[in-house]
Amino acid sequence: MLEDILRKVANGELSPDEAKEKLATFENLGFAKVDHHRKKRQGFPEVIFGEGKEPLHIIDISRAMMAKKENILITRVTYEKSQVIIEQLPDFQYDQTSRTLFMQNDLDTYHYNGYIAVVCAGTSDLPVAEEAAKTAEAYGVEVRRFYDVGVAGIHRLMAHIDEIRGATVSVVVAGMEGALPSVVGGLVSHPIIAVPTSVGYGANFQGLSALLTMLNSCASGISVVNIDNGFGGAYNAVMIHRIANQA
Repeated sequence: MLEDILRKVANGELSPDEAKEKLATFENLGFAKVDHHRKKRQGFPEVIFGEGKEPLHIIDISRAMMAKKENILITRVTYEKSQVIIEQLPDFQYDQTSRTLFMQNDLDTYHYNGYIAVVCAGTSDLPVAEEAAKTAEAYGVEVRRFYDVGVAGIHRLMAHIDEIRGATVSVVVAGMEGALPSVVGGLVSHPIIAVPTSVGYGANFQGLSALLTMLNSCASGISVVNIDNGFGGAYNAVMIHRIANQA
């Protein structure tokens, strides 16, 4: 990219000011520095973490990304905050279960073969599972959902195991004792991204018991992200899926 820009400047196809703009790695809004270079470095644009941010700040960041024709995914957005944002930027689509906002500005969408499986233990874990599913879909990956298949009724999982085995990678979401990723990990031949949730009774310690179970899994091929981090689990899965498509 750098050589191409310098060549265009040398040939008179770009002015120095135009080249400077293209080489800018971030945009300073004062309260935030928008990383427009993220897609060039990592393959996907920056994602906005909505929790703790003022709606007007999110709107300003979004407008900066819109000007660069970047797709915009915002995570951890309450319904009330989403309505303030959508009033100003009506092209956003809000999903209340996952608490995500998404706007597609880049028409050059990703094209991948195959799918990611999002496997969820119980319906109480759905907000985290849907955050994972919506994240993967925002990156152009087909997602197949397998929900309410926890170990308390293992036959529910086995009814879908052939389709889960067909995935490139699975994101497995569970709270309580967090046993589901270990079970799935012993039944499939692809990577597992385990996501512990804070769902559970007192000794669950807001997800710590599920996190430790997943970290101590005896099944091979399991990687673990932080508690309730559906976004992080999906991001890792999408990167694996993208590499698999390049093979």
